[in-house]
Amino acid sequence: MQNGFKVITLCGSTRFKKEYLEAQKRLTLKGYIVISVGLFGHSGDEDVWKPGVKEMLDRMHLAKIDMADGIFVVNVDGYIGESTRREIEYAKEHGKTIEFLE
Repeated sequence: MQNGFKVITLCGSTRFKKEYLEAQKRLTLKGYIVISVGLFGHSGDEDVWKPGVKEMLDRMHLAKIDMADGIFVVNVDGYIGESTRREIEYAKEHGKTIEFLE
């Protein structure tokens, strides 16, 4: 927690940009500090696919999970991809709370 606010990191496929933004807004209004992704590679942010960038962003996202009390998984229609599964396992291993959109 930071100054009495729970910190939560959003996880999920970046194809769900709209749902990410909605979750960020909803959780912020509930009083959470929300950490999100910086780029949405599966929603058109082409910089993600430059050499070395995706790997760096994946490592950075684990650091964001480390900074948080828990994660919120944006799993539209129940979809959880390989990267998100790794993030969920990482969060479990590090004692983080895990909540799901669906």
